[in-house]
Amino acid sequence: MKRAEKAQRIQAILDELYPETPVPLDHTDAYTLLIAVLLSAQCTDERVNQVTPALFARAATPAAMVRLTPEEIREIIKPCGLSPQKSRAIHRLSEMLLEDHGGQVPGSIEELERLPGVGHKTASVVVAQAFGVPAFPVDTHIHRLAARWGLSAARNVEQTERDLKQLFPRETWNAVHLQIIFFGREHCPARGHVLEDCPICSWAASKARAQAERRAGTGKGVETRSARPRSRR
Repeated sequence: MKRAEKAQRIQAILDELYPETPVPLDHTDAYTLLIAVLLSAQCTDERVNQVTPALFARAATPAAMVRLTPEEIREIIKPCGLSPQKSRAIHRLSEMLLEDHGGQVPGSIEELERLPGVGHKTASVVVAQAFGVPAFPVDTHIHRLAARWGLSAARNVEQTERDLKQLFPRETWNAVHLQIIFFGREHCPARGHVLEDCPICSWAASKARAQAERRAGTGKGVETRSARPRSRR
């Protein structure tokens, strides 16, 4: 099966399973989304959603955030991890939004990437989910599933993003990237995954991929006859 055909079948499955794609991070506007996405680096969405109410109760705008010190921000966001770096980035990017953008979050990836602590993936999430601009944010989880499903053989998330953008229609990017995340959490974990029971891996993953995952201890696939242990006589 060609990659394009595989992508069409995968999209049909994802659309059926996840017709709605709510944004996982709680937010009220582009600024609170930007802060939440920044906090989600190496942290679960669930933990971020537990932390942000206290932070946004103190500061839900750039002007309010700069009135806090980085140390005050750090104490609030400490459960999210990497709090020294994240608190400094939040404080400085809030200053830059006031200085350079009139207190508003810019709507382009290029401008967002100039802000401290904002990389390509974070910028892509913000433009997609806050402004509706077609983007395909790829994190390590989407990178893993794209490889597992045979949609990309890329060694890095940047190339995986380019591959997926070629396979899925532009108007579906914002939804598909969330659908893949939801599917990964519910059906396609990194470890202990039974490939033959997965609605997508059961037909999309190649035998070579299944064997590679078994060798690495990350998945459980259907064993071929030659791979079965021989009985002792």
